[in-house]
Amino acid sequence: MPHGHGPQHDRQPGHSDPSLYRTPAEAIAAPPEKLAYVAGFDRSAQRPDALITVDTDPASPSYGRVLNLTDMPGVGDELHHFGWNACSSALAHAGHHDAERRYLLLPGLRSSRLHVLDTRPDPVRPRLVKTVAAEELAARAGYSRPHTLHCGPDGVFLSCLGAAAGGDGPGGVALLDHTTFDVLRPWETERGPQNFSYDVWWHLGTNVGVTSEWGTPWMVEDGVVPELLLGRKYGHALHFWELDSGRHLQRIDLGDQYQMVLELRPAHDPQAEWGFAGVVTNVEDLSASVWLWYRDGEAFTARKVIEIPAEPAKAEDLPPVLQPFGAVPPLVTDINLSVDDRWLYVSAWGTGELLQYDVADPFHPRLTGSVRLGGVTARTPHPAEPDRPLSGAPQMVEISRDGRRLYLTNSLYGSWDDQFYPGGIEPWIVKLDADPERGGLTVDPRFFPHGEEFQGLRVHQTHLAGGDASSDSYCYR
Repeated sequence: MPHGHGPQHDRQPGHSDPSLYRTPAEAIAAPPEKLAYVAGFDRSAQRPDALITVDTDPASPSYGRVLNLTDMPGVGDELHHFGWNACSSALAHAGHHDAERRYLLLPGLRSSRLHVLDTRPDPVRPRLVKTVAAEELAARAGYSRPHTLHCGPDGVFLSCLGAAAGGDGPGGVALLDHTTFDVLRPWETERGPQNFSYDVWWHLGTNVGVTSEWGTPWMVEDGVVPELLLGRKYGHALHFWELDSGRHLQRIDLGDQYQMVLELRPAHDPQAEWGFAGVVTNVEDLSASVWLWYRDGEAFTARKVIEIPAEPAKAEDLPPVLQPFGAVPPLVTDINLSVDDRWLYVSAWGTGELLQYDVADPFHPRLTGSVRLGGVTARTPHPAEPDRPLSGAPQMVEISRDGRRLYLTNSLYGSWDDQFYPGGIEPWIVKLDADPERGGLTVDPRFFPHGEEFQGLRVHQTHLAGGDASSDSYCYR
């Protein structure tokens, strides 16, 4: 099938899916989600991972309950991030003529397999329709350990941590056919200095791609390697690309003390050229930070706009990996930006805090709310069960299109869970209610699926039926 090069400016005929929205404002005004899909994985790799369906309709008798688990065909995938085959920007992709937000693509971060699930005809019970083998990803794109994916102008962009051989780099982005999900090729045509990979996003209106850095598979799969962290060997840069050609344009080094530049959240306005990047830790003081990238003349630049300090703690209350430091680092492991580009949410997975910032002025974020749940030492309980200390902490955060609801899960990555929460992580999903006009957060006491509802699986990323803040990009204002 043909593939376009960059967004077109007329709506393509043939698009009938009402969950593809011309503009962010149209997405915000659409009906609220009634289902959430959650990636669940078995830490022991003894049973299949699963896509979990959860009821998010407050009027439903099963609100806040797990409705279904669709098992993967094998074991050992470690489902992590996943995404839709199509998002709202497909309305302007010349090569995505009859797009439907129908298929969920689930990469196995350890197995390097990619599973395709169809949410039709029964959205509660998606069914497996295809598996892309690790060998195909390696042979056609030269990559392994698929991590994050988004529907893009030339295909589905699938970021991968490792090279085909497995343990080392360079990581990068594989392009998949929009319709068949066959692996087409590597996206990069001129890689430049880029070696580490993690997230990939873009500014569609100006033909700019952005990638971030974690580490190669051998650097991350068995947990944080203290020697690498203190030696400042993990990723600490942002990369900018020509989106249609895959040509590297610019590298911005944030400073090697800022270790692990992970989630990218560009403005949803397709003509804007700014976005936020989360940094897990500063090895000099264990603080975490959020950086703003933006165009400055012919090039991009970045500045730190949020810093979250570590919190002192007694050594005996800390896991072994943190005992030498006498503190709990915030560990910013996810951030998310509301569809109206007004509110930024920051997960501090170490201290157990979810923070809300007003970013109407992205250069000067203003803290407007926070909620504490779990945490390495605090283990703050959910209001529905105040006597039950929580393990894990807010990690992945998803925002409804209208900005009124947030969904939090508590597992980061199996081997990293074991280091920071060695007592184990009992899975949970929490819903927060947000005020998108004035700011502020409250925990919904009715929504708290946890424990055995997930049949032994830990939970990571959530996506919402009909789209959400992190899975959609737009081509129109």
